[in-house]
Amino acid sequence: MVCKNDQLVQKVCDLYAQISTLESLKPSKDVNMLFTQLVLTCIPPSPIDVTKLCKKTQETRSKLIRLCGEAEGLLESHFSSILASYQNPLHHLNVFPYYSNYLKLSQLEFNILTEHCSDHVPSNVAFVGSGPLPLTSIVLASSHLNTTYFHNYDIDPSANAKAVGLVSSDPDLSRRMLFHTTDIMDVTDALRDYDVVFLAALVGMDRDAKVRVVDHLAKYMAPGALLMLRSAHGARAFLYPVVDPCDLKGFELLSVFHPTDEVINSVVIARKLPTKKHTGDNLLAPTKVPNKFLDIEMFDPLLNHVNLMEEIDIEEQLS
Repeated sequence: MVCKNDQLVQKVCDLYAQISTLESLKPSKDVNMLFTQLVLTCIPPSPIDVTKLCKKTQETRSKLIRLCGEAEGLLESHFSSILASYQNPLHHLNVFPYYSNYLKLSQLEFNILTEHCSDHVPSNVAFVGSGPLPLTSIVLASSHLNTTYFHNYDIDPSANAKAVGLVSSDPDLSRRMLFHTTDIMDVTDALRDYDVVFLAALVGMDRDAKVRVVDHLAKYMAPGALLMLRSAHGARAFLYPVVDPCDLKGFELLSVFHPTDEVINSVVIARKLPTKKHTGDNLLAPTKVPNKFLDIEMFDPLLNHVNLMEEIDIEEQLS
């Protein structure tokens, strides 16, 4: 069992102890410094399996993931407010220090979508956990899927209010980007309308919560629709929840990407299986695919996934 006698685990736990004593996780010099140290500690490829951590370290990991999620949300909210001060916020997205990452991410995800739905352009896409700065939706809608409607779901009304303010001045995106303030677990029949559903990494902060969301999506998504999820691998699982392919019941697993560069998140893509009425097979089990799809470690500049805690000096923009 891996625990605190491991040097990496000890370093992560020490950083958690410092982060957990901060008065606030709003963007600041100290917050940026500690999260940068955390990311630099976790980003090198590591054989560590977080499922084999001792109970105390498992608890620390769960708490740390929640702190990372809170810090990301506050960072996005901060820069969403800055963007709202411009007459045309979408003309100034580059003030967000990680905007270039979103450009690369959107290109990657567009390529994946093109590969798996080459016969048609998605008409309706849902993004679950879109937040106050829905850059993935904005970039995909403006640069790649120019006729697609994007339905953005967030449980926080203030996050949606900020997001609406960013697109309201744009005649096209204000028409094609819709925002729903609701728990995705309360959305049922509407899920059948979406060709693609994106699930943000921090929707479902632990395995049980993630499984509940995935099971709900499997119940209501249309057969053949694509589900794209964020996961984590190795030490990066101290930063984000892990999506176990075995938990994708009702879906056909298409591929899993484990980047080995500075990208934090793995990317999981699955397709909703048809619903069958007979009971001869276990239809809730995820469809198996060849092993080569299950553990792909890649280095690709397009896999510079969104990392809201990478090393960058943003002090000048925090004032």
